[in-house]
Amino acid sequence: MNQEETMLLHKERYKETIKNLTVMSDIFARNVFKDKKACEYVLRIIMEDKDLTVIDNETQVDFRNMHGRGVVLDCVAKDGSGRVINVEIQQDDEGAHPKRARYHLGMMDSNVLDTGKNFDRLPETYVIFVTLKDALGCGLPIAHIDRIIRENGKEFGDEEHFIYVDSSKDDGSELGRLMHDFRAKEAKEMQAGALKDRVHELKETEKGVEHMCKEMEALRLEGVEEGRMEEKKAVAYSLADRKMSAEEIAEIIK
Repeated sequence: MNQEETMLLHKERYKETIKNLTVMSDIFARNVFKDKKACEYVLRIIMEDKDLTVIDNETQVDFRNMHGRGVVLDCVAKDGSGRVINVEIQQDDEGAHPKRARYHLGMMDSNVLDTGKNFDRLPETYVIFVTLKDALGCGLPIAHIDRIIRENGKEFGDEEHFIYVDSSKDDGSELGRLMHDFRAKEAKEMQAGALKDRVHELKETEKGVEHMCKEMEALRLEGVEEGRMEEKKAVAYSLADRKMSAEEIAEIIK
């Protein structure tokens, strides 16, 4: 099979995969949230703010700390009041661990304050985890977590917030209907709105499907390259065990 035939085979497989993707699928969610209107539509419901306006949104945001440890955030949006909001789609409980939410928020804080600015200029920040099931085990469709002063129950005032949304809960409310839409495979199963429009575009138009195929091919090639790098690392360690110099190893594995 030549390269062109291989590409066509991959593309046909991608098209079949795309049919079964939902907003709860990472790669699909990232492309849904690239659309500012769809992002705004979702945030207005989760944040319970009908006037929320997204003025900037970015997906696959790569933040790194001083040690080089990084985290890639699904979507980071900024609204008209200056709030910075991270939305994460999490398929497993480990990915939605409270300390991961803490890490996400810390990385956001360290990357949004310009040098020389006072700490009181830090924006109000939100980390929103939309999970496949009840990750916190509290039996709630949505859980808001804020820091409070234990002795009097008053807010601490650091303007840091965590929100967990259980996508398995569809109680007929506006949020419940949104979660139903997050799990729908076809746009016709969804309620009217910008989210439905974006899902229709990515799944049911030639331009959208072509875009998704390119995204999936890029992800496949990234995986192939990572596999090659792991193989090269294994060879390098093996050669180093045989007392071969770093220069010789570099020449052998390119």
